[in-house]
Amino acid sequence: MAEKQTILGRVAQLAKANINALLDRAEDPEKMLDQLIRDYTNNIAEAESAIAQTIGNLRLAEADQEEDRTNAAEWGQKAQAASRRADEYRAAGETANADKFDRLAKEALRRQLDHERQASDAEPMLASQRQMVEQLKSGLEAMKAKLEELKSKRDNLVSRQKLAQAQNKLHDAMGSINVMDPTSELSRFEERVRKEEALAMGRQELESDSLEAQFAALGDSDEDAEIEARLAQLKSRSDS
Repeated sequence: MAEKQTILGRVAQLAKANINALLDRAEDPEKMLDQLIRDYTNNIAEAESAIAQTIGNLRLAEADQEEDRTNAAEWGQKAQAASRRADEYRAAGETANADKFDRLAKEALRRQLDHERQASDAEPMLASQRQMVEQLKSGLEAMKAKLEELKSKRDNLVSRQKLAQAQNKLHDAMGSINVMDPTSELSRFEERVRKEEALAMGRQELESDSLEAQFAALGDSDEDAEIEARLAQLKSRSDS
C-alpha cells in the first residue's frame, strides 16, 4: 500500500507540474523538455503497472467479498432447511433428531454470520481501493495529457529555434552581401567609364577647336590677299 501511495503522490505531483514555470527557469529549455518527456514516459509506465496491480488486487478482493456473500446466502438456506427438518422431527415426537437438526441449523447460522462479517469487514478496504484506483486513473490521464503538452511544446520550440536559426543565417548572409555590395563596385566602374567618356569628349572638343582655328586662320589669309589685290588695283588706277 505504501508503494501505491508513493506512486499516487508522484502521479499527482507530475500531473500538476507547471511546464511554463519550469521552462522559464531552465538554462536549456529543449534539453529540459527532453528530460521531462523521458521522466513522464517512465512514470506513466510505472503508474500504469501500479494501477494494473491495484485494479487486479481490487477485483480479487471484490471476488472474495462476493464469494463470502454467496456462502452466507447458502449457509442461510442450509440453516433454514435444517430448522424445518428439526421442526418436522419435533412435531413427530422425535426429540433427539429435532435437537440434532437444530444444532445443524445453529452451525449453519454461525457460518452464515461468519461470511457476512467477512464481507462487511472487507467493504471499507474495498471502498478505499476503489477510490485509489479512480485517483490513479485520473492522475494517469492527466499525466498523459501533460506528456502530450510537453511533446507539443518541444516540437513548437524546436520549430521556432530552427526558424530563428534560419533567419539569423539569412541576416548574416545579407550582412555579408552588404559588406561586399556588388552595386558599389558597379558604381565605381560606372564612375571610371564616365571619366573616360568625359576625357574623350574633351579631346574631341579640343580637336574641333583646333580645326576651327586653322580654318579661321585660313580665312584670315584669304582676306589679306583680297585686300592686297584691291590695293594693287587702286594703285593701277591712280597711275593711269
